[in-house]
Amino acid sequence: MKFGLRYCNTGRYTDLSAATELLQAGEDAGFESAWTVEHTIVPAGHASRYPYSEDGKMAGGRVDIPLPDPLIWMSFLAARTTSIKLGTAILILPQHNPVVAAKQIATLDHMSNGRMLLGIGVGWLREEFEAIGADFDTRAKRTDEYVLALRALWEQEAPTFSGDFVSFKEAYCRPQPVNGSVPIIIGGHSPASARRAGRLGDGFFPARGVSQELIQTVHETARANNRDPKDIEITASIPESLDDIPKLVDLGVNRIMVPVAPTPGMYSPIKTPEDVLRFAAVIESFS
Repeated sequence: MKFGLRYCNTGRYTDLSAATELLQAGEDAGFESAWTVEHTIVPAGHASRYPYSEDGKMAGGRVDIPLPDPLIWMSFLAARTTSIKLGTAILILPQHNPVVAAKQIATLDHMSNGRMLLGIGVGWLREEFEAIGADFDTRAKRTDEYVLALRALWEQEAPTFSGDFVSFKEAYCRPQPVNGSVPIIIGGHSPASARRAGRLGDGFFPARGVSQELIQTVHETARANNRDPKDIEITASIPESLDDIPKLVDLGVNRIMVPVAPTPGMYSPIKTPEDVLRFAAVIESFS
């Protein structure tokens, strides 16, 4: 079982000295990865409903919290760590130009010696899309196409790509990822997200809880697309009781996320870097 630290670019860890302490403790404790979250802006009074709370409000109800850009934050921490992988959970892919994103992500992967993990989502905040100039209504189709464009630029020598939203011809994009590509983990808690993971993903991370039904959807979709379900890693949030971790193993979960910032409605045994180090015993027991 792998363990990841989640929400690492939020709360006290927007301070880079605290973030450095956190990730270095994560390396010492045996955490496989550290994960960031993304919102470029959050307009005050937005009408769009946050899909993971009953009242439709973001966690904590505040929209004015510091939230560093995940790729830039990870670039800084890549230089201060050696082994822990760096992931986005999630990057809102349809808000990005995929050609520019491919360059940025591959560069970060190259600079970190192949430690990049790309968790993506389609997004939910229409007002944010509008401020960025991205199309909200086509975000799902764009996400699917952008994944294909990213992989073409990372994996092919001089790819040509022609889609509905992005096109390029004999395009060199250097540097390419150290390990030939960057794993793409599909985030989202819906059957549509599970199907996208089965079609296109290297992994699946349901944001709020994991179920046998969602995993089954991932596997059925993978088989329908001539893919091996075993090639798709399943990530889940840590259960409130560590005694329930074996149940997640039985479901086929490969990675457990442990939040490091207070998040309403989400359990975490970690509040400080010292807690991270103490968690080493848990990691050891499930290794």
